[in-house]
Amino acid sequence: MRVSLSGKRTIVAAWSVALAASALAAVPAHGSGGRHHYGQGDLRGDLAAVRAAGDGQVNVVARVDTPDGPLRARFGTAGRGSKEPVPWEPEFRAASTTKTFTAVVVLQLAAEGKLSLDDTVEHWLPGVVRGHGNDGSRITVRDLLRQTSGLYDYVADPSVQDRLFHHFDENRYDVTPAPQLVALAMSHPPLFTPGPAGTARQWAYSNTNYLLAAMIAEEANDRVERTAGGSGATWRELVEHRVIAKLGLRHTYIPGDNPFLVGPHERVTVDAPGGGVLDATELSFQHTADSGVVSTPGDLNAFFRALATGELLPAEQWREMRETVPYDDLPVPPSGRQGGYGLGLRVVPLSCGGVSYLHEGDGFGVYTRPAVSADGRRAVTVSVTTTTALIDQDKVNRAVEALTDDALCDRQAP
Repeated sequence: MRVSLSGKRTIVAAWSVALAASALAAVPAHGSGGRHHYGQGDLRGDLAAVRAAGDGQVNVVARVDTPDGPLRARFGTAGRGSKEPVPWEPEFRAASTTKTFTAVVVLQLAAEGKLSLDDTVEHWLPGVVRGHGNDGSRITVRDLLRQTSGLYDYVADPSVQDRLFHHFDENRYDVTPAPQLVALAMSHPPLFTPGPAGTARQWAYSNTNYLLAAMIAEEANDRVERTAGGSGATWRELVEHRVIAKLGLRHTYIPGDNPFLVGPHERVTVDAPGGGVLDATELSFQHTADSGVVSTPGDLNAFFRALATGELLPAEQWREMRETVPYDDLPVPPSGRQGGYGLGLRVVPLSCGGVSYLHEGDGFGVYTRPAVSADGRRAVTVSVTTTTALIDQDKVNRAVEALTDDALCDRQAP
């Protein structure tokens, strides 16, 4: 989920800024034989810049996986008031990085002939996308995954914004079902309506798209299962079986209604309006297919490497996943060229040539930044967690993009 008014700012942007003191943690030595040009000291320097971009009010941890083993760095503590360092492999809510997991499941079903990316929403979910100018017969599964549907983002609804900005504590355990959130989005007119197949597509980020994509995945899988005498599966079960279990991601899970994280993690705190501190660590709001995955730096690196090396998708679906349209919601990366948005995946040019694949996640004071090189040999995940005020996302994104470009290009940081 991307929780924002503008698509670039999270809930905490409305809250006050204060200074936070965090301890600097020791970093383990690189445990492999040959060293790359991008080494432990480079990662520490780049990660220090990320923390500085967060005005020192964040705890940060990063992991770079290479053919010679991992590089790791961390700054800060396990949370406000704690003297313990940031865990090396903290669990965190991956937020919109979940969209890549959901897209993989939809593409796997397409590869199996259970659905087509050119199917319309109306075909699978009759009458669901209708009213106020919304037309599910004009929107394809591909449009949902590529963010080219034009559908209103349910998170931007004023009632949702009010609950998040002004009544977060009372609504932290909200588990409104996805169909109701879609219905809320349908009470608003679309930003645009896609043209006929083959025409140029406008792009606009909407969490609603991935609720619908998951509902279609469930329906497509259920039709086959019911024919075979089975009972179908939820999107959560599909992701768990087809991705998490397949890759053996031991610290990745979907808690659903459960508001608690089960493994080592950081406390997420923000300064509340009118004084006081809000601890946003436990919540259930992020329980749907746009935001519900919990993971760690090591597991996200493993997931994106498996994606890049063809372990999760056949060649045709992997090709389609990387077919992009332009986006305009992130800073231009160090290469000087903006990337494109594919099917639940951003494709971003590297300054050394080639591209990286990634999908960010912005949640309640937790920001997830995983990326992988095109050949899958190098992957990096940066996790940023607030302690006082929410971050300037543009500023932090630029620092993370510099780290990512250095790490994936295997180049010493400047």
